[in-house]
This record gives sequence, C-alpha cells and structure tokens, in this order.
Amino acid sequence: MKVIEHIKKAKGKTLFSFEILPPQKGESVQSIFNAIDPLMEFKPPFIDVTYHREEYIYKKRENGLLEKVSTRKRPGTVGICAAIINKYGVDAVPHIICGGFSKEETENALIDLDFLGIDNVLVLRGDAIKSEGRFEADPNGHSYASDLLQQVLDLNDGAYLHEEVKRNKTNFCIGIAGYPEKHFEAPSLKSDLKYLKMKVEMGAEYIVTQMFFDNKKYFDFVEKCRENDINVPIIPGLKPITTLKQMNVLPSIFHVDLPDDLVDALEGCKDNATAREVGVEWAIQQSKELKEAGVPCLHYYTMSKSLVTKKIAEALF
Repeated sequence: MKVIEHIKKAKGKTLFSFEILPPQKGESVQSIFNAIDPLMEFKPPFIDVTYHREEYIYKKRENGLLEKVSTRKRPGTVGICAAIINKYGVDAVPHIICGGFSKEETENALIDLDFLGIDNVLVLRGDAIKSEGRFEADPNGHSYASDLLQQVLDLNDGAYLHEEVKRNKTNFCIGIAGYPEKHFEAPSLKSDLKYLKMKVEMGAEYIVTQMFFDNKKYFDFVEKCRENDINVPIIPGLKPITTLKQMNVLPSIFHVDLPDDLVDALEGCKDNATAREVGVEWAIQQSKELKEAGVPCLHYYTMSKSLVTKKIAEALF
C-alpha cells in the first residue's frame, strides 16, 4: 500500500514509522530484524530503508603508489526491503539517491523494486562523499533530486531510458525531503520552498522532514508550505539525542539548531547515559505536542538502534 493511502486510511490518527540503515557489508540481515522486532508492537505501516553511496579507500600498489578504490559499506537496500515485506508484512520504503548512481543503475534498482511489489520510494539527492565535502554526481547520473524524481515519474508513465516505445508502467508513490531550517546549500528558505513546490507539482506525493528539535520550526515550515500551495502530507522526522557528542555533531552534520533549554540540559549531563535520558524525554515531549497537533505520522531516525525509539513510542502509542 502507498504511504499516502496509509495516511488516508488512518483518518486523522497519527501513525508511527521509522527508518533503518542497511547493515555494514558482510553482516547478516538478522541485524536488521533485531532492530525492527522491538518496534513492531507499535504497528508501523511502513519502514524506510536508507541507500548509501560509495566511499573511497586508498590501497597501496606494489610500486608504492596509492590506488583510489570505490566501495559501498552498506549495500543491500533492495534485498532488505524484500526481507521486511516477507517477514513482517509491512510496506518498505527504499531511499533512492542521486550520488554514486548512474541513470541505468537507478532504473535497474527501480525495476527490481517494482518486481518485488514495492509501492513507495523516497527520492533524495544524497550527501557528498565524506572525503570530498562537496556533492559530485555520477557522470552518468543525476545532479538534483528533481531530475531523479523525473526519472521515477517517467517509469510511472512507462518511459524507460533506452526504449523507443512505452513499456509496463510502474506505480510508485514518491516521497521527497523537506527542511524546516532550509537545506544548508539553499540561499534562502524562500528559494528552498520554491524548489520543494516544483517537486510537488511534478508529482511528489508526500514530504518527510529533516530532523529538528524545536517544534515551532516544523509548524512554521508547514505554515509556509501551505501559504505556497504545497498541500501534500508533511511527516515530521525526529532523532532523539543519545550521546553527549551528538550535541555538537548533529548541528555540524545536519545543519540544525538545538534549543537553548536542550543544550543547557545536555551540558549538565555527566555521561552518555544521562544525556540519553535527556534526549529521550525531549523527544517524548516533542512527539506529544506534534501528535496533539494532528501530524499524519511520527517518523523516527533510529540509526538501526531501536531501544531508545521504543521508549519514546511506549509513551505515545
């Protein structure tokens, strides 16, 4: 079932969903099941599975020179989605990204997902390679999420890359990302909203937000979206803080602000255990306010570590 159909079927009730990471290359799919099992009692209608681009490592040749080698540390998104559907009977939402993938590789992944009966994809540009700092697209791939979105829409219309006639149409429900504090590369929030609206007008059917720690920023973002005739469901994405280090790492990596009250509470923590308690309680209060406001779904970034998310869900669902 499509994400938007799950939302409509809920008739105003706030749904629970979460995102997991594929395991590191060579690890068993059981690690995925171990992350999902504790959260199934809260009846998630869908589970997101991230996609990860290549990273580079350097291998020393016999002549002493270094060879730059591309590797993917977390492969297997398509297979994991199939495993989730088979084991749990819930919908899987694979992330499809621009970075590190050619148009042909993207089409092949989408064809495989369609064969498996997967109804949803979340279309993202993706991040830059850690060692490079700036996003660079595959020479034969897409530079922007809007271009990737168009490729999925083309398949939904039966238009494949190298076919002169239209073939079997896919039927993906397409989600996109939204940034309550704007994408860090956008010159302004107004500009960011312009491109968000463009993607909705192209055919994106729902939005999942970047993590945020101040609900006012989410509510303001939704209000600005509605003012700009962006009327699709906007699902808030939440990430509980679990370590003291994240107080500095999350703002640096994800370009989000932490409220002063949260920072003050974290600075008073003596270790990660107390920081985790603060993070969980903050996320619970965030979630309660969002749920009372009637958000369509509460979507949690678990990093495949489910026990913290379970504590939050126990207070909400």
